[in-house]
Amino acid sequence: MTVPTDGATVAPVPFDSRQFRMTMGKFATGVTIVTTYHEGQSHGMTANSFLSVSLDPPLVLVSVAARARLHALLAPGCRYGVSVLADDQEALSRHFAGRPIEGLHIPFVWQHGVPLIDNALAHVVARVVDAHPAGDHTLYIGQVEYLASRDGPPLLFFAGKYGRMETVSDAGAEGPFWYLW
Repeated sequence: MTVPTDGATVAPVPFDSRQFRMTMGKFATGVTIVTTYHEGQSHGMTANSFLSVSLDPPLVLVSVAARARLHALLAPGCRYGVSVLADDQEALSRHFAGRPIEGLHIPFVWQHGVPLIDNALAHVVARVVDAHPAGDHTLYIGQVEYLASRDGPPLLFFAGKYGRMETVSDAGAEGPFWYLW
């Protein structure tokens, strides 16, 4: 494929959404649960579209589908939380991904009026400062107001499946190696 240098517009190459999803699934990500508190209720969803945007000021971004219930609850000025899940929190991820698990205890802790998943590897609370519609999602940029983390192996997502990492010592190398299994 050549890129025009004369400013011409190139028509997008047609492909189906399944192919796009499968291709993007080849990028391994961590797994988060994004939460907020609205009208006396905690709300959350599983997301792997989360990233840091800026160090100064500290900004993060989460991508939320327009059809998601959480989408209607996030607006400029609202706070949301992000819990980066540990490798033993897959059941919570599945629950918040729309596969409710009957009787599952949701272990919330609270910071700045936002519920976060207890024992997650990292917590971030951010106030929405900007929102950008992008196709069938909205990108919510939040200024970080709280963060904390702990050590431990993360829950991963790759090619539509959950994965875990473990440390393996190598006598000839410094520090641990991480392997996906």
